[in-house]
Amino acid sequence: MWREIVEQYGDESEVGPPATEEDLRLSEEELGTSMPSQLRELLMECDGVADAYGTDVIWDTRKIAQENIRFRTTSDFRDLYMPFDHLLFFGDNGGGDQFAFPASPAKADVYLWDHETDSRIWVAADLRQYVQRTLEADGEEWYR
Repeated sequence: MWREIVEQYGDESEVGPPATEEDLRLSEEELGTSMPSQLRELLMECDGVADAYGTDVIWDTRKIAQENIRFRTTSDFRDLYMPFDHLLFFGDNGGGDQFAFPASPAKADVYLWDHETDSRIWVAADLRQYVQRTLEADGEEWYR
């Protein structure tokens, strides 16, 4: 299903090979939380999605774990930003802003974290809507 969604927006988008159950288990173990079901499904089908410009719309499983740990443990970030423990980052816009789910797996909403203002802005009701809007926008900002 996820590959078909990506492919309907053109041939330039890139999808990674499927993540394994072991990849997901290790990342979730490192993060100390389960990934939301839609994200898990997407990663099991294609471990990462990049748009036509190479922007990581959805990070691969390893990068999800690495970036979330980095955001939660970098001491400089504690001085600059509100805590990130309640967010699960999974992609970016190529300009420093990140996209995230609330860390609570019960919510499917997608938020944008603005790295300049430290604001967290609701942008989509779920991952499908986020992917569709992002790929439809063809590199343009659709979320502000």
